[in-house]
Amino acid sequence: MADHTGRSTPKKRELVRLESTIEADPMKVVPLMGSEGESFRQGCYAGKTIAVFTSGGDAQGMNAAVRAVVRMGIYVGCKVYYINEGYQGMVDGNINEATWNSASGIVERGGTVIGSARCMEFREREGRKRAALNLVQRGISNLVVIGGDGSLTGANEFRLEWSSLLDDLLGDGKITPEQKEACINLNVVGMVGSIDNDFCGTDMTIGADSALHRIMEAVDAISTTAHSHQRTFVLEVMGRHCGYLALVAAISSEAEYVFIPEWPPLTTWPDQLCRKLQRTREAGQRLNIVLVAEGAIDCEGTPISAEDVKRVITENLHQDTRITVLGHVQRGGKASAFDRILGCRMGAEAVIALMEATPSTPACVISLDGNLAVRVPLMECVEKTKAVQKAMNEKDFDMAQRLRGKSFINNLSAYRKLSKIHPPSSLHACNLSDIQCSATVRRVGVLCIGAPACGMNAVIRSFSRLAMFEGYTVLGLYGGVEGIAEGNIKPINWRELHGWAGAGGSYLGTKRTLAGKYLKQIAQRFGEQKLDGLLLIGGFEAYRSLQEIADARDTYPEFCIPMVMIPATISNNVPGTEFSLGADTALNEIATICDKLKQSALGTRKRVFIIETMGGYCGYLATMAGLAGGADAAYIFEEPVTIEDLRNDVYHMASKIMGGIPRGLILRNENANPNYTTEFINRLYCEEGKGKFTARMNILGHMQQGGSPSPFDRNMGTKLASRALEWLTVQMKTNTRDDGKVYVKSNDSATLLGMRKRHINFSSIQDLKEETDYEHRIPLEQWWMKLRPLLRILAKHSATYQTSLTSKIEHISEEAEYSDDSM
Repeated sequence: MADHTGRSTPKKRELVRLESTIEADPMKVVPLMGSEGESFRQGCYAGKTIAVFTSGGDAQGMNAAVRAVVRMGIYVGCKVYYINEGYQGMVDGNINEATWNSASGIVERGGTVIGSARCMEFREREGRKRAALNLVQRGISNLVVIGGDGSLTGANEFRLEWSSLLDDLLGDGKITPEQKEACINLNVVGMVGSIDNDFCGTDMTIGADSALHRIMEAVDAISTTAHSHQRTFVLEVMGRHCGYLALVAAISSEAEYVFIPEWPPLTTWPDQLCRKLQRTREAGQRLNIVLVAEGAIDCEGTPISAEDVKRVITENLHQDTRITVLGHVQRGGKASAFDRILGCRMGAEAVIALMEATPSTPACVISLDGNLAVRVPLMECVEKTKAVQKAMNEKDFDMAQRLRGKSFINNLSAYRKLSKIHPPSSLHACNLSDIQCSATVRRVGVLCIGAPACGMNAVIRSFSRLAMFEGYTVLGLYGGVEGIAEGNIKPINWRELHGWAGAGGSYLGTKRTLAGKYLKQIAQRFGEQKLDGLLLIGGFEAYRSLQEIADARDTYPEFCIPMVMIPATISNNVPGTEFSLGADTALNEIATICDKLKQSALGTRKRVFIIETMGGYCGYLATMAGLAGGADAAYIFEEPVTIEDLRNDVYHMASKIMGGIPRGLILRNENANPNYTTEFINRLYCEEGKGKFTARMNILGHMQQGGSPSPFDRNMGTKLASRALEWLTVQMKTNTRDDGKVYVKSNDSATLLGMRKRHINFSSIQDLKEETDYEHRIPLEQWWMKLRPLLRILAKHSATYQTSLTSKIEHISEEAEYSDDSM
C-alpha cells in the first residue's frame, strides 16, 4: 500500500499478547501491535509530525532520548519539533523544528538541552487552549513527553480534552476546519525521566543509573578519608518519596545502615543502629557508611534526617561522625552508558509507538521490563505510583514495597539478607589443618577462571558472607585452575571481605587456563577438601571449564556436587545470559574515553577517531559503546564488513563533516576482520579524508578491564551471588545421601545463572552446548544484534530498523507481582 507521497506504508501488525510467566498472574494484558524484528523502512511514515519536550526535574539520559526521537522521527519521514522549556514552551509557542544536526553532540550530556520549566498556565484551560493552538498551527498531533508522573499525567489530561479544545478554537475562529481535521486526534507516548526511579511500571527510569554513579563516586571518595580517621559518614541522598537510590547505593557500597521511606525502622532504631555500628568497630572495621534518603521515616511516620542519625551516633558511641548531603550533584554530570543506551532504545520505540497509534490507543509509557523495552498504559502506571504513597500514608509498608515492583523487591531482599549479617561468634568453620568436619557443616568453594572483570569481588563478598552466616565453610580456590592443582586453597576470612564490593579485578586471582588439562588434580583437591558445592565466576573459559568438569563426572565422582556459574567478562560473550558482570563497567570506560576524544576534536576540528575495543569475536562492546558514544559506525565480526561498506562509510563521514559536524567516531571490535585491521581503517580514512578531515587511531586495550565496578555490576553481582547460594543450598539439602555426603550428577545440577529477557534463570551448562559457537567463543544468538540498525539510523545511515524485542503493551495489576525468577 502506498500513501500520497508514493512511499509504501508499513503493514498493520497483528495484536500480540505479552504473557506473564507467573502462575495465577492476575495481570491483565491488552493485545497491541508488536512482534520481535519488525522492519520499518526509511520514510515509511512520511507526512506525519512529532513534537518532543522534557518536563519536571531534569535527569541524565534525557538528551539521548531526545536525540533518538528526533533522528528516528526524521528517519521514518516525520517532521519533528522541539518544544522548548516544557509545558511553558507549549503555551508560549516556543517551538522550533528539529534538524538532524541539531541533535548532534548531545547524547552524553546531562540535563536537557531543550529545557524544562514549571508552568502554572497549563493548569488552566485557557493555557491549554493556547498550547493546543500552537500545536495545531504547526500540524502537530503526536507528542513525546519525557518527565515524571506529574508531567505524564498532564499530557494525558491534555489528550483527553483535546477534542473539546479544538472545538473551542474552531468556534473562536482561531483554526480552520481543515486544521482541525488534520489534527483531530492527539497521540501521547511518555518516557520516564527521573533520577529517583519512583515510577511504577518500569524497572529503571532514565537518569537513575547516572545518579547512582554520582553517589558511588562520592561514597568511594569518602571511604578513603573515613578509613584514615576511623570516621562514620552519614550521606543524605535524594528520594523524597522513593528509597531506590539509597537502597541500591547501600548494596553497592556495603553500607552498614540505610533509611528509606518504604522500609522504615522501628522507633527503637537508635539502639539498633548503635549496636550494629559497635559490632563492626569491635570486629576491626575502621569506617562506617550510613545512607539516608531525604524522605526517610520511622514506622510511625516520624521523619529521620541525617542530623538525627549523626546525633544518635555521637551521643551514644562518641564516634567522629560527619554528614555529607549530595543534593543536586546527583542530577549533574554526564549520563552513564546505561542511561544513554536506555534513552536511545526508548526514544526509538516511542516514535514507532506514536506511528502505530490509533484513535482508540491509550496513552502509553515506554518502560523497561528486565531487558525488554515494553509499552505500558500511562494512567495505570500513574495510579499505581500514587497508590505507593497512599500505602505509605496508611503505614502499609509491605504493600508499598509490592507496588514498587519486582526490581525494588529484589534489591530490598538482597540488602536485608546482607544487613542482618554480623560477624558470628563462631562460624563452625573447618580449616585446612582440621578437615574432619561435622557432616552437617557444608564446605563450598569459590573459583574464578578467565580474564578479570569488575563485579567478581562483589560476588565473592556477598556469596561468602551469606554462606558463612548459614554456617558453611567457604574455601577460596586461589589462582584459578592452576592454583587448585597446586593446592592453593584456604578458607576465606570474614574480615578480609570488607571493601571487596567496590574493588575491580579478582582478589582470588584468575587465569585463562581451562579445567580440562587438570581434571585429575582438581578432582583430587575437591576430594581432599570435601567440597559439597562450587561457585564458579568468569567468562567463556569458566563456561567451558564447567562443561568439562560436568562431562567428567562419570570418571571423577568428586565432581558429583552441585555447581553454579555466574558469568563475568567484559566481552559479554557467554551463552545463557544477556548480561555478564564487568560489561557495564567496560562500557562506561569506553564511553568516557570516547567523550574525551570527541571533546578534543572540538579544538582540532574535522577529526575522525578510529577506536579499537576488546571483546574477542563478540561485538557487544563495540556496538553498545557505539550507541552510548554516538558513533558513526561500529565494525564487528558478527556483521561482516566489505570494502564497499568501508567506502560508503568514508563518503558518509566526509558528507557529515562538510555538513558542519566537525568530528567523527568509528569503533572496531578487535577481531572484526583479519584484513581490515584498525590500522588499515585508520590509513584508509587518512588517505580518503585528505583535504576534508584527519584521522587518529586509539587501541584502548586493558583500560576496559580496569577501574572500579559500576553500580550496575556491584548490585547485580551481589544479587546473583545471593541467588546462587540459595540454589546451592537447595541442591545440597536435596541431594544429601544417608552417609551425609552430597552426591548429584544430573544435568540440572551444573548450571549457569544469567538474565534472559525478563527473568533470571538457571540453565543447564550441558544443555547450553547447542547454543554455542565454540570456534569463535560466542552464543549462536545475541539479543543486542537487533540494535545494530538503530546504531546506523542514529548516525544517519540508511538501514532497516527492527523493534527491540517488544512493541507490546501490558497492563499493570492492582498489586505488583514478584517472581522468584526475576531480578
